[in-house]
Amino acid sequence: MNKTLTALAALAVALPVAAPAAANVPPNPPTLAEAADQALQSDQIAYLFVEALTTEVGPRQAGTEAEARAREWAVARLKQSGFKNVAVEPFMMDTWVPGDIARARVTAPFAQDLVVVPLGNSAATPVGGIEAEVVFFRTVDDLRAAPEGSLKGKIAYISHAMSRTQDGSQYGFAGPARWVGAGIAASKGAVATVIKSVGTDNHRNPHTGGTSFPEGVAAIPAGALSLPDAANLERMFARADGKPITMKLEMNPRQIGQTESGNVVGEIVGRDPSLPPVLLACHIDSWWNAPGAFDDGAGCGIIASAALNVSRSGQPLRTIRVLMAGAEEVGLFGSTAYSAAHPDERIAVGLESDFGADRIWRFDSNFRETNPALHKKIAAAVARFGVSSGNDVATGGADLNIVRDQKGALVDLQQDGTRYFDLHHTPDDTLDKIDIVQLRQNVAVWTQVVGILANEPAPILTGAPVPSAPPIM
Repeated sequence: MNKTLTALAALAVALPVAAPAAANVPPNPPTLAEAADQALQSDQIAYLFVEALTTEVGPRQAGTEAEARAREWAVARLKQSGFKNVAVEPFMMDTWVPGDIARARVTAPFAQDLVVVPLGNSAATPVGGIEAEVVFFRTVDDLRAAPEGSLKGKIAYISHAMSRTQDGSQYGFAGPARWVGAGIAASKGAVATVIKSVGTDNHRNPHTGGTSFPEGVAAIPAGALSLPDAANLERMFARADGKPITMKLEMNPRQIGQTESGNVVGEIVGRDPSLPPVLLACHIDSWWNAPGAFDDGAGCGIIASAALNVSRSGQPLRTIRVLMAGAEEVGLFGSTAYSAAHPDERIAVGLESDFGADRIWRFDSNFRETNPALHKKIAAAVARFGVSSGNDVATGGADLNIVRDQKGALVDLQQDGTRYFDLHHTPDDTLDKIDIVQLRQNVAVWTQVVGILANEPAPILTGAPVPSAPPIM
């Protein structure tokens, strides 16, 4: 840890939260641009938020007592920081937990252990595990092409060829191996599935994440191998000379029925409560195997800091509402519940931070053509932070279902995802991976953009098609 981070860690004790927002407005408040520039140089709120969340709560599996502690923590943090109307909006969900056994071993012809982790919604193996021949599928499309019944009594192994990209677009290419692979294999008779982790690192840390099974298809055990172990397994197939490769797999995850999750909300109250609010989203849950610093503690710290920084330049015209959604990782339950709970509550525009903590490089909206003046104003304001104006239509983050349901305005502040999938859903998603300089650039950009939107008096008309939700992150 460098000297700057050491000093900030000490501040986490001396300054656990920001002072109330009203008290932070000096007699001569900074302009919005000055507040954003100050955030770029010295913001502490976002880092201290994620530092405290990962230290005081840690991993936050959806529907468990750990996620409940995270909600309590977030409520206290927001209240003490000066947010108003802070509340938990609970909802019920079907809850899966990973268990404490996850073992894989090639038993022939090259006997050795592999590192595996269960995927969300995986079934358990029988006590003592199952042993079966493994069938290798280079892609999920190869698996789809397998004859019906051809995997009866066998374990399907599904690979992919994901690579690093700045925009994270390879996740959509490789993700189906996890999202639907186990369900397809089960429908063809497989007794279990293992996949090459959907990630881009070289560590022996498997990447977890959710999988799914079609209606009428019983869940089977489903796990992810670390990328080095997946590569090793593929080398075994290359030199097995036609001999069957057998694997023993043992895991004990389980469904525990309905439990409570919830969304945490808080507001910087605007001068005109009749205007629809600006909605800033993140998700408070993580998988069980990491403290979730990148995914998505940083996102929650970024949006909280941006809202407070905007308030320091004066009370905004519109209310700024933060939504720290629950149960995102396991199926967007919080996003769905929030939209269902607020059917008649219009949102002016929605933004989400859920792609780590590395620098923002591009700004997109879904009103580039229908409100070009506002789009250009934002683009010009963030150019000084090294952010370009994109031509893509913003789709919004996973927890912005309410805005998509309303066919509303969306902004995407695209973060650099080059290393995101090295850490995603692994034990390596820890605080030390946060680069405070890049985190501050996020806060500065968010402060500038949110401040412009929160002080926009006119409706933000889109006239654009309703985008579909992005993949679950």
